[in-house]
Amino acid sequence: MKVALITGGAGGIGSAICRKFAEVGYDVVITYNSSAEKAEKFRDELPQGNHSVFHAPVNDAAKLADLKVFIAEKYEKLDVLVNNAGITTPVAHEDLDGLSDEWIDRIFQTNVRGTFAMIRAMKPLLEKSQIDKPSLVVNISSVAAVTGIGSNVAYCASKAAIDSMTRSLGRALAPSVRVVSVSPGFVEGEYTKNFDPAFLQKQREATPLNRFATPDDVANTVLALATTLTFTTGCIIPVDGGRPLK
Repeated sequence: MKVALITGGAGGIGSAICRKFAEVGYDVVITYNSSAEKAEKFRDELPQGNHSVFHAPVNDAAKLADLKVFIAEKYEKLDVLVNNAGITTPVAHEDLDGLSDEWIDRIFQTNVRGTFAMIRAMKPLLEKSQIDKPSLVVNISSVAAVTGIGSNVAYCASKAAIDSMTRSLGRALAPSVRVVSVSPGFVEGEYTKNFDPAFLQKQREATPLNRFATPDDVANTVLALATTLTFTTGCIIPVDGGRPLK
């Protein structure tokens, strides 16, 4: 049986990814930061499998160590790690004073340091799973890393850092572990609810395919990397409807 760990797995994008992997027979481990009830309820809705929920904020090293022990004891290995957990807050890019030091630190600690810390913690389990092909790490990035358009300046910078990390680790962890960024544009759901509707309409009109991504668009891409795009590593896969083209 193959095992997939999805951080922030009960959220909009994370839940779609969990469903896709469960539907094709993976055992799914869902981590959460604050809402055990939400995560457990979602786990119980997944297709039948040996699924788990674990409290593991990505910026808590002790919790990540506990998570590694839990997965090792229950599953023995890890085939896919999806670093989906992330945070942001809307701040106009020209409002430099509005982007506080506290929010800058929170964004980088979770989005960048947390992604690296999770990969570092899970590396032995990912390497253990390698039999006939490398295991896989998918970092959920954003087109904001390229366009510089997003919820705030620090968020855009954090996603650019994740893409750089993907390239570095794609080289460093080969050939036993593949590392790929999946880079959505705006995704309909929880994330877009925090934006001004006029701003969102402007971004939609600036997307050649004339719509935003759905969580399933992102999940289908992640699943393809695990099942068919198996000769891909150290790169960024856009799921943005051609947004940088305009």
